[in-house]
Amino acid sequence: MKEMLAKGRKLRIAIDTMGGDYAPAEIVKGAVGAASEGKAEIVLVGPEAILKRELSKYDTAHLPITQIKAEEVVKEGESPAFAIYHKPNATINIAMELVKSGDVDALLSAGATGAVAVSAMKILGLMPGIDRPVICAPFVGLAPNTVLVDGGANVDCKPHHLLSFAVIGSVYAKKLLDVNDPKIALLSVGVEEGKGTTLIKESYTLLQNSGLNFIGNIEGYDILAEKANVIVCDGLIGNVLMKFYERMGHYFARWLRHQVDILPLAGSVMKILDQVRLFNRITRNERDGGALLWGVNGMVHLLHGDSQAKQVTQAIKRTAKLVNLDVVNFLETELSTMKNSQQLDYQ
Repeated sequence: MKEMLAKGRKLRIAIDTMGGDYAPAEIVKGAVGAASEGKAEIVLVGPEAILKRELSKYDTAHLPITQIKAEEVVKEGESPAFAIYHKPNATINIAMELVKSGDVDALLSAGATGAVAVSAMKILGLMPGIDRPVICAPFVGLAPNTVLVDGGANVDCKPHHLLSFAVIGSVYAKKLLDVNDPKIALLSVGVEEGKGTTLIKESYTLLQNSGLNFIGNIEGYDILAEKANVIVCDGLIGNVLMKFYERMGHYFARWLRHQVDILPLAGSVMKILDQVRLFNRITRNERDGGALLWGVNGMVHLLHGDSQAKQVTQAIKRTAKLVNLDVVNFLETELSTMKNSQQLDYQ
């Protein structure tokens, strides 16, 4: 990937224009915004007539934007597997093929996570030792050296899946958080080895023997204490937890505003409110940037389904940064090293 960019070709990002609650209008608007900032060449994938209509709203004559026709769309509520396998010309599939062929360096989609993940597994395939792709969700603001894995890609997991989540989280912490020897923990209802579901108990044993820096279980009230750099759980718990975290600042600020009139030292309260707003902005910016789908053979960047133009532009900037960091190849190298040194048994 870096070799291609070194030859002078500008970074290219494919956009699934039909994925998301506000597609295609907001997706295209955000892509045009990123193109105008010169962050990357934008490849819009979608129905020809729709792309023509949306692009006609802007002056794109001198912008690095190209179009790829894809006339099928994965609709809200469709079975991800059925849609991906029975709609080969769906926008997400065509965009994914561009990643596989090397015509683009990354893909961005606000479509259903399940459909994007199935398409990525089908077309790009998974890295050796990885059975499920995952989402890494960092706790920016309150715990900047901690990441949660999985943030929502997998809701039905087995112990060996959580083991691979730990490996991916470890690589994330090394590469993006600059933590040399990340501490890994399982999210459970108690710190004792025997606490938690059958999944947690069996995963505990696997992680103990993995060669990773596994410190045991961690409880909910220690998530933000930075006792662990990587917190591992299934995607159902992870997704609920991260969405709650992302909105904490908003609701606390609302509560605090209601208290200003009845509390003494209103000026001090307002200073606190300013800090809460800062925290809310930090977590919102992290949310706006989306998250990488880790473990597939290519860079696939996911956005929240309710993302609008601002979030799309922000995510394109982040995707460009991740391409330049070469995180996909870094993960592949780390997995190979662990496998060859027998630090980790993937089976």
